[in-house]
Amino acid sequence: MTHSISILEENKIDSHCHILDPMGHPYPVDNPYHPKGQEIGDAHYFTQVMACYGVKHALLVGPNSGYNLDNRAMLAAIAQYPAAFKGIAVVANDCAETTLDALRAQGVIGVAFNTSLKGVDFYADIMPLLERLKRLGMWAQFQVQDEQLPEILPWIEKTQVKVLIDHCGRPNLQHSAGGVSQQGFQALLALGRGHEAVIKLSGYAKFSQTSYPFADTRPYIDALLEAFGLERSVWASDWPYLRATSRLDYGPMIKLLESHLSLSERAQLFWSTPKRVFGF
Repeated sequence: MTHSISILEENKIDSHCHILDPMGHPYPVDNPYHPKGQEIGDAHYFTQVMACYGVKHALLVGPNSGYNLDNRAMLAAIAQYPAAFKGIAVVANDCAETTLDALRAQGVIGVAFNTSLKGVDFYADIMPLLERLKRLGMWAQFQVQDEQLPEILPWIEKTQVKVLIDHCGRPNLQHSAGGVSQQGFQALLALGRGHEAVIKLSGYAKFSQTSYPFADTRPYIDALLEAFGLERSVWASDWPYLRATSRLDYGPMIKLLESHLSLSERAQLFWSTPKRVFGF
């Protein structure tokens, strides 16, 4: 009798997750939010989670919550498991090219800009930083929401930096927002059709107006897959689910896409595309 491989066993790369290890790497005292309890997880524990679900590699993202500009926990995880992890750092807007190059030597492939938390104006002076990232071949990762993307598109277009967009662009799913026709989401689809940007299919709980399985996100995911294609779409868990308002677990987040994509499509989304674009 043949054994059918479950989606939980298929090879995967997790393209957005965090290491929060306050015991090994205490949070800076001046950071206003200190994750705890189910929000935290160190590198060793996360590798055990990965092993349970066929995840061979992961792109760690420095969290503004807890650590902000302190990348030491993430860098320590990469140093401990260099074959498993690469990183996206959080840096000051005036970060020097020598600092970026040093981070790159430690397994960091890009920088995160969290406009959904900090606002667009906070990043108004990052054009020189984007140009440095472009010269070094590193990624600029933006977490936007609602109508923020059109405001930063001129920066992307001028520098032609490599761009990652977090969590489906976090569209506004309230009935009054205009659905997939809303300006910010249409700008994201246009970016997907006309730029070498990569979209992360993740973070549904951050913008869905419903509970699991977040059925209201389906039209947006379909539109993103059509615009970006599987060659520029990646999957991510968002583990360990910072500031989640309800219980979230790794396995159910993977299963969301089981009926959405064929086996070959899942192999591209979960494995071959992130392996190629992130250099695993």
